[in-house]
Amino acid sequence: MASSPAAAQKVAVFDLDGTLLDTTRDLALAVNHTLAVFGMPQLPQDQVIAYTGNGIARLIEQSVPAGTPRDVWERAFDEFKRYYGAHALDHTEPYPGIPECVAALRAEGLGVAVVSNKADFAVQEIIDARMPGCFDAVLGECEARGIRRKPAPDMVLAVLDQLGAARDGLVYIGDSEVDVATAAACACPCVSVSWGFRSREELVVAGATRIVDTPDELRRVLLSM
Repeated sequence: MASSPAAAQKVAVFDLDGTLLDTTRDLALAVNHTLAVFGMPQLPQDQVIAYTGNGIARLIEQSVPAGTPRDVWERAFDEFKRYYGAHALDHTEPYPGIPECVAALRAEGLGVAVVSNKADFAVQEIIDARMPGCFDAVLGECEARGIRRKPAPDMVLAVLDQLGAARDGLVYIGDSEVDVATAAACACPCVSVSWGFRSREELVVAGATRIVDTPDELRRVLLSM
């Protein structure tokens, strides 16, 4: 029996931070605001970004000093969420060429989606503000719904279900070791981008086998797969 059109559709699932949008400055400012509120040492921006990729709870857990009591960490996490919720769009913008890349993929009939370990409220707000109407599905961290965060495959599979698409047409795009592991968990091709939160060398160490340097190259690679 022939595959249905939905099963045969190619779907490109994108990571958010460091892949589609440059969120570097807003994340670093929010972390250092939080640390300042609690009288904790500030962190260089590069260090904050090195901690990014496994969700905001893990980001704050790594950013506060070792040995911080649990109740203090929880209050710091609440402060981070409050501040970042109000300032997530201060400096955040798509990487140049990304909106055009995504539009070109959709024009060629690909499904396009976003999955991020960032809190779902922030993901929805940021996409609505910076790339409105660009994606067929958008999903942020929602473990309370029983959907495990990346690198578990749950989030990617959830958006495939939402789109009515099968895994055999899936390709995953990201900028970090978490994304390489996510693609492996989904048993799908992975395209890594070099402009994000990890260097090319770090991506290679993480197991990346296909790395692109520009959104235009990403478009060409995805359309050729």
